[in-house]
Amino acid sequence: MKSPVSITALSSISALGSAQNQIWNNYLNDDHFITEKQFENFSAYVAQLHDEGKIEVEDLKKSDTKYMNLDDSVLYAIYVSRNALRDAGWKSSDDFGINIGSSRGATSLFEKYHKAFLKNDFAETLSSPTTTLGNISSWLAHDLQTNGPEISHSITCSTGLHALLNGVTWLLSGMSDKFLVGGSEAALTDFTIAQMQALKVYARNSKSHSELVEESYPCQALNLNKKQNTMVIGEGAAVVCLENGVQKNALAIIEGIGYATEVLEHNVSISTEADCFQKSMKMALGNVSPDEIDAIVMHAPGTVKGDSSEVKAIQKIFGNQMPVLTSNKWKLGHTFASSGVLSIELAVMMLNKQQFISVPFIEKQQEPKQLHKILVNAVGFGGNAVSVLLSK
Repeated sequence: MKSPVSITALSSISALGSAQNQIWNNYLNDDHFITEKQFENFSAYVAQLHDEGKIEVEDLKKSDTKYMNLDDSVLYAIYVSRNALRDAGWKSSDDFGINIGSSRGATSLFEKYHKAFLKNDFAETLSSPTTTLGNISSWLAHDLQTNGPEISHSITCSTGLHALLNGVTWLLSGMSDKFLVGGSEAALTDFTIAQMQALKVYARNSKSHSELVEESYPCQALNLNKKQNTMVIGEGAAVVCLENGVQKNALAIIEGIGYATEVLEHNVSISTEADCFQKSMKMALGNVSPDEIDAIVMHAPGTVKGDSSEVKAIQKIFGNQMPVLTSNKWKLGHTFASSGVLSIELAVMMLNKQQFISVPFIEKQQEPKQLHKILVNAVGFGGNAVSVLLSK
């Protein structure tokens, strides 16, 4: 990067909570926030919003009659964006840009409207405007009253970090001074879970499978000895406020960004040594020596091949000077588009608290005495990887 970019505020809502002190306290313990949810014809492990968060989102929904017909993915994004703007001290007159993406989008509403169409043979009036891809950013612009550019996109599970790439690029181009970026996902629907189960990547639970399962930690992200896939879907949203240069109120500095796409051998997998991650990490590092990286917040979705390929890519780049590795998906599930930004939040917290958050069921690593630079990874179906280098 030709110049640094500051993260001046961040906000999230997930199974860990919505207040920053609450989220950090939940990171400090070894508990996970995955529960078993009963769907129409099956049950499955999921990571749902905490109870207080559900109430707060419901209050937001009832606060405006126009919001009553919005999907939760939009409401989650509005909720966290209001909090982030307050903490950053931004005003609508700043004309900041918005880029909030989603992997699944308004899937709950879409499925609801589609079922009604099959039953009644006609579409509901609001079925189109409330389920379009650009729905999140357009409603955010309405709610926050900004006249800056509005961008929406879907690049599977790396969507949130692709939004960050876009925001950084706009800032460095000089076309904008401030950008709100992130991801939002409300995909805990029967159809979405069934799709993940059809791919054979989902964690097995005791009610639907007779095999012995790991009850202590349903998602075994970063356990390289696991014999079966253990991905668990979570819901939530996360955003960060970006400003050009090194700001006095910066929570962290973005020093480097990297991205790459690889040729796929299969629709849903990346190469054995994650070539895309090797390229994205090299790009994010730039002229920074690998020896300077203290920790990596991995994508690590809890699948056998996904976790191992990312570790192999890290080994290729860092050799014998391996940073400490961590992931938060064992705790709050894989939140698709939001996952990369929730990983950014974890990295920023570790930098500011100067405390490494480990994965309790893997071999203990030699933790650094100080945390100066942390790399964050995300990748999605399609082999599209993003890496972000943060410092304090």
